[in-house]
Amino acid sequence: MTDKIHPSTKQNGAAPATAAAPTANPPAAKTHLYNPTRQPYRPTPISRHRQKHRNFSCRRCFCLACFWFILILIAILLLATIAAAAFYVLYHPHRPTFSVTSVKISSFNLTTNPSDDSTHLTTKINLTLSAKNPNKKVVFFYDPISITVQSSSVNLANGSFLNFTSSPNSIFVIHTAMGMNSQVLDSDSVASLNSDLKRKNGLPMNIVMDTMVGVKMEKLKMKKVGIRVKCDGIHGTVPKGKSVIPAVANTSKAKCKVDLRIKILKWTF
Repeated sequence: MTDKIHPSTKQNGAAPATAAAPTANPPAAKTHLYNPTRQPYRPTPISRHRQKHRNFSCRRCFCLACFWFILILIAILLLATIAAAAFYVLYHPHRPTFSVTSVKISSFNLTTNPSDDSTHLTTKINLTLSAKNPNKKVVFFYDPISITVQSSSVNLANGSFLNFTSSPNSIFVIHTAMGMNSQVLDSDSVASLNSDLKRKNGLPMNIVMDTMVGVKMEKLKMKKVGIRVKCDGIHGTVPKGKSVIPAVANTSKAKCKVDLRIKILKWTF
């Protein structure tokens, strides 16, 4: 019997064949459930965060500045109120008071020039007034006073008085002679003056005085302020003919009012 020769499956120089590695199963895919109420995540850019932080800081600084400003303003007003109250209690200041003592009309001539139909007014009036200082620790310093005597809208006389000092608890007498020298009046002023001269109570007159007043309290001296004194309730009579006796006006109902005159730029209040 002949032996059968089987061919070798092993080849020279070839590595033995290995069995194929089993393939790993891929991970199961995760299923995501859809939620309609959930918003997708969107990261905010960093620049927006910085901008919001900056705006918040500016707003906070502005609020703090406003708060401190209001607080300081309230404190200043409170201190000013306390100082004013202490000043009032210590000095108890009052305005000066004025009164009319007498008004005498020495001459009053209203003439018309036939050549041009112009009307001229010539007057001479003597005034006596009193300025009272009702304060115990306050001194008033008066600048020169400008004085005007009026009737309705017509100026009857203009004059002035020198500066003076009013001591505490004192009365200063103001006496001055004033007048008008041939002042030309328009037709409306003449009609108004003639109507006033026919009144039963006499010619209505008022006195207007303007001046500046300074105040001194012990060692404290304040800046001068303007005042206007207006006295009304005066009824005068006009001397008749060439009488040399002055006509005395009725001053029993005369009252004087003192008002402050504050000047701001070109306006006076």
